[in-house]
Amino acid sequence: MEIGIDSFAAAATSTGTTSNNSMASLSDLLERIEHADKVGLDVFGIGEHHRKEFLDSAPVILLAAAAARTHRIRLTSAVTVLSAADPVRVFQNFATLDLVSKGRAEMVVGRGSFIESFPLFGLNLHDYDELFSEKLDLLLQIRDNESVTWSGKFRPALHNQSIYPRPIQNPLPIWVGVGGTPESFVRAGTLGLPLMVAIIGGETRQFRPLVDLYRTAGKRAGHAPEQLKVGVHSLGYVANTTDEAVQDYYPGYAETFTRIGKERGWPPVTRTRFDAQNGTYGALAVGGPEEIAAKILRHSEDLGGITRFSFQMDNAALSHDKLMQSIELIGTKVAPLVRKALD
Repeated sequence: MEIGIDSFAAAATSTGTTSNNSMASLSDLLERIEHADKVGLDVFGIGEHHRKEFLDSAPVILLAAAAARTHRIRLTSAVTVLSAADPVRVFQNFATLDLVSKGRAEMVVGRGSFIESFPLFGLNLHDYDELFSEKLDLLLQIRDNESVTWSGKFRPALHNQSIYPRPIQNPLPIWVGVGGTPESFVRAGTLGLPLMVAIIGGETRQFRPLVDLYRTAGKRAGHAPEQLKVGVHSLGYVANTTDEAVQDYYPGYAETFTRIGKERGWPPVTRTRFDAQNGTYGALAVGGPEEIAAKILRHSEDLGGITRFSFQMDNAALSHDKLMQSIELIGTKVAPLVRKALD
C-alpha cells in the first residue's frame, strides 16, 4: 500500500504582509514535500482551490518546484478541478511535470468541493456534471492519442490536432477523485480509472457499497481487477501519542470546519462529534503511530482492499514544525507498520 500526504497549501495567518506570509508558507510547503521524500513516503498531492485561505490555485507550478527538490516520491494533484479547466492545458502541464520529475507525475481529477471556480472562469454551475464528463472524455483521448479529433458542447472541436509534449509514462496516471455520488463511482469503474475517495467524515465502512459499485462497473466493462485501484484521502495527523495528536489537531480542526460549515449549513463542530469521528470506525485518522497504522489497515479491510492512503493535515492551523514531525512519524513508523502487516 502507498502512503502519502495531501496538502491544500494553507496560507499563513501570522502577522506580516500578505506576500511575505505567502512566500513563507510556500517555502515551508516545499520543505515538507522534500522531507516526505526523504522519510520514504510514496506520494505527495497538492489540491486546487481559488480561495484566500489556500495558495494552491496553480498546483502544477508547486509540484514542479517540488520535483526539483525530490528524487523518488510521486507528485500528484489532489484534485485538479477538471470541470473548470481546459483538458488540453491540463495534459500539457502534467506531461511537462512528468518530464521534469523524470516520470513521477500523476493527476487526480474531480469536480472539487468548492464552487468558486465556476464564476471565476465564466462557467454555469448548472453544467456541473456535464462539464466534468465531457472534459474527462477529452483528457483521456489526449492521453491515449498523440493526435486527436474530437467535438463536444463546451469546447471548440479538435480536428486531427497533435498535442505536445508527451509524458515519459505511457499512460500518464489519471485517477478520479470522488465524494459520495454513486454515479461518480460507476463512471470511474466503467472507464477503468483508479479511484481516490475523499472520506472526511462519518465512518469509512459506509463507503463500501459505493466502492463495490465501482468494482462491479469496472468488471462489467471488462477491466482487470488489478486495474481498479482504490485510494482513500482522509483528514489525519500523527503525533507521538494519541492524546498529543488530539490536543494539537482539534482546536484548528474545529475552527476550520465550523467556519466552512457556516457556508454549507453544517452545525458547529463539537468535541463529542470529533471524538466519534476519530473513533474505531470513524473517518478521521488522528492519533499515535500504532493506532493510526491499525486504523489504515482496518479501513482497507472495510473497503475490500485499498492501494493508497493519503493524509490531509494542513486544515487545522498546525505549525510547520508540527507538520514536519507528523510527516516524520508517518514515514518512519506508520508506513513501516502498515507494510509489515500487509507483507
